[in-house]
Amino acid sequence: MSDQGSRPDEAALEPGDAARAEIYRLLGGLLAGPPNAALLELLAEIDAGDPNANPMGATWQALQAAASDTDVDRLSDEYFNLFIGLGRGELVPYASFYIHGFLMEKVLASLRSELQTLGFELQEGVSEPEDHVAALCETMGMIISETGLSLERQAAFFDAYLAVWMPDFFADLREAESAQFYRSVALLGQQFMEIESQYLSMPA
Repeated sequence: MSDQGSRPDEAALEPGDAARAEIYRLLGGLLAGPPNAALLELLAEIDAGDPNANPMGATWQALQAAASDTDVDRLSDEYFNLFIGLGRGELVPYASFYIHGFLMEKVLASLRSELQTLGFELQEGVSEPEDHVAALCETMGMIISETGLSLERQAAFFDAYLAVWMPDFFADLREAESAQFYRSVALLGQQFMEIESQYLSMPA
């Protein structure tokens, strides 16, 4: 996904909004494919802070521990079993499936219209539909950091295309038989969705 419109200066973002965008991008990267060695090393060096002072501290610690206790080959197998499989993975990571029970349903058409309105275009060579969990996380990160949309409009997009199904997806991911490293990703996703829902529902 790419933004064809003008972009505000990311350095001008409030620290909280910059952090939100980074977490969305991280989730998008982790869910788009198995992490490479460089990303694993980065995750293993996370400064989780004081779990008692930071509401997500324990979650970051879990992700750090999981990254330190795996390797690229194991993650490749885990990702394949979870999301690809022989015919189908253990989970189907698309909004259409979670909302309608089938792929390529009306939520995808609505999403594509919304993305066009926002000035986003699907990058060449990308085969996954726009309602894949990774694509939506990456898109939300760009909406926060690159479009200058108000919190009200961010909330509308979040409510329509993320909040309506991602909490269930992350709950399923935590319980998936094939999930090991990805249980920590699911925990991060669950907690972050809760925080985002609360933040975006606050009065302006």
